[in-house]
Amino acid sequence: MTLLAVFVALIFIYGLFSARLERTVLTAPILFTAAGMVVFLVFPALPERGKGIEVFLRLAEAGLVLLLFTDASRTDLKVLRSIRAIPVRLLSTGLLLTLILGTLAALVLFRQLSVFEAGILGAILAPTDAGLGQVIVNSPRVPLKIRQALNVEAGLNDGLSVPFLLFFIALASSASAAQDVRLDLLILEQLGYGTLVGAGIGLAGGWLLGWARKREWMSAAFLPLAVVALPLLCAVASEAAAASMFIAAFVAGLAVQIGFREAGQHSVEFTEGWGQFLNLSVFFLFGMFIARDWRDFTASHLAYAVLSLTVVRMVPVAIALLGTGLHRATVWFMGWFGPRGLASIVLALVYLEHAHPRPATATIRWVVMVTVLLSILAHGLSAVPGIRLYARQLPTLPPGAPEREPIS
Repeated sequence: MTLLAVFVALIFIYGLFSARLERTVLTAPILFTAAGMVVFLVFPALPERGKGIEVFLRLAEAGLVLLLFTDASRTDLKVLRSIRAIPVRLLSTGLLLTLILGTLAALVLFRQLSVFEAGILGAILAPTDAGLGQVIVNSPRVPLKIRQALNVEAGLNDGLSVPFLLFFIALASSASAAQDVRLDLLILEQLGYGTLVGAGIGLAGGWLLGWARKREWMSAAFLPLAVVALPLLCAVASEAAAASMFIAAFVAGLAVQIGFREAGQHSVEFTEGWGQFLNLSVFFLFGMFIARDWRDFTASHLAYAVLSLTVVRMVPVAIALLGTGLHRATVWFMGWFGPRGLASIVLALVYLEHAHPRPATATIRWVVMVTVLLSILAHGLSAVPGIRLYARQLPTLPPGAPEREPIS
């Protein structure tokens, strides 16, 4: 109860100065992670495993599901049709190369990891974070097709990483597991079923919302709650269908617009409150874990974190975007702004739920923590200056540059 009271008080204090803070490089994840670290010095008690990890995981999953649905519901479908080639490149070639490079980097830096354990680390840190990238996605100074492409990538790559994570977890658990686990079936279940669940709930929910709204059967107070019930339904249905709740939530956010165009507006009304509350609680608890474990961090952990945010992310993006005609500044911009945050925390918690205590478990946990912490700081502090620097390059682009092309 004491920690809850402290966190609620911090939410109130942050709210008092939020408008001023949003104009600075001090993002909410930075501040709440730092607050969690400070609070741990006063209340140095955190559960190691078991129920504590499970509660933390459920909080993180709920926050991410709401965030993905909201981001998708605000994605203009006309823009998405126009730019679909860019997200497809990032989510296919880009994601696979990120997984491969992340695994290879882990094998080089951590000799104690097996190939499968290195794959687990690569899969956890492959997805980008939609929440940490909000400054980019919401900035009118960034071309619409570029920020929407980054938003779609962040919305889907966490769900696409889940089958690889589960595959490597199963293979790492025993030597004979390789004969029993099929990656193609995991991808079908997680991605295919997730898409079906999300499309079904999004289309049906959107049609019903539009139908009830036209007849004025819904009160204004309950409309946002009804919209936000859809991603929560996706989470419940996905668990029953062994599907990815993250894929389902994002697809539902896209599909709901077909029957109810105002879904994005009403989902934001809710998630700007309770969704933000859940996300910041995760970063607050993450800060407490950082304060507990920081003495175990090593130079190798930091080296991997730097590689993960630079070479492992930026090289695959550059290769994936070859032939698109995008300016070098755009490729650098998209490559750098692939933050690791809530999605990686969720996948790490999924791994910890399945993992047996062994040296590799601790190594993976510490590397993920260092990488996410570095990303929170580096991407948070560089977002506003990075947008400003990129915006200065845009007027120098030729008239026919893809960044200047109108949305058709």
